[in-house]
Amino acid sequence: MFIDETTIQVKAGDGGNGCHSYERLKYIPKGGPDGGDGGRGGHIYLVGSSNIHTLQDIAYRQNYKAERGAHGKGKNMTGKSGEDILIPIPLGTVIQDDLTKEIIVDCLDDGAKILVAKGGRGGRGNAALVTRKNPNPEQCEPGKPGEEKKLRLILKVLADVGLVGRPNAGKSTFLSRISAARPKIADYPFTTKEPHLGIVRMKQGYDSFVVADIPGLIENCHQGKGLGIRFLRHIERTKALAIMVEASSENPLNDAEVLLNELTQYSENFTNKPKIFILTKKDLITEETPVVVPDGWLTMSAVTGNGVNDVLQRIYEIVQENKNIEESEFVDY
Repeated sequence: MFIDETTIQVKAGDGGNGCHSYERLKYIPKGGPDGGDGGRGGHIYLVGSSNIHTLQDIAYRQNYKAERGAHGKGKNMTGKSGEDILIPIPLGTVIQDDLTKEIIVDCLDDGAKILVAKGGRGGRGNAALVTRKNPNPEQCEPGKPGEEKKLRLILKVLADVGLVGRPNAGKSTFLSRISAARPKIADYPFTTKEPHLGIVRMKQGYDSFVVADIPGLIENCHQGKGLGIRFLRHIERTKALAIMVEASSENPLNDAEVLLNELTQYSENFTNKPKIFILTKKDLITEETPVVVPDGWLTMSAVTGNGVNDVLQRIYEIVQENKNIEESEFVDY
């Protein structure tokens, strides 16, 4: 199951209480204060991981509570700090405070540790409260409470190229041919119901890029028709878009215009993205059913492989031309 949005409740550990204690030794009948400080409560971190690709595991366990700090003891013994909690999240996850709607951070780096709930400070024991005016304090401090938050996690996958087209435009077949991805393929609309990623390895050198396939778009999908535009978030970060239209279309330019309109209805950031226009299912073009290919468009058949290499080469060139663009520049928060 592909889960790309969830909420979690996090509660950092409370700090341990300080200790009220006096030194008691055989030959020192009036020893001074020796109460130790309480330990810090455990922090809660979200950690970027390239090994997971959905929020599924996090969604199944929505409450996280860190360990509290141990209380201080006599003989100036500081309590043990509470154990921190590390929660792995997929790269491309936007972390938002669900109450204030503030974006805390956009996690893009593998191994990045993001402190989302800070553990409470441990209270001071009476040994730490000694002053010149009060050499024998009769009090100690309680530990501070840890932070508690409700967070919304929104996954926007990291990919170099996004495939955009109507249902049954041949996107999934194309992805399965150029990568090891195996999305569901069938001869009826909306066989793709969740995003799929594929890694494309070019023959020259060791270069590769990531392609994202999303469910098909139809006219007025921004109003909720079909599967809507929910999955468009997963191609926000891409460096280029491949607009795919079937060769059987009566008006490919009009179909492409409809797709572009739906993209801009979702976010104006799609307007300036580099785009390549592809007429798919080239094997349907025959002398009996000729098709006028618009200027600047490429044609291919993912089934026979005809034209696929030309399309891949052009996509690769666009990715290379835009490889220095940061993913966050394309994201509409």
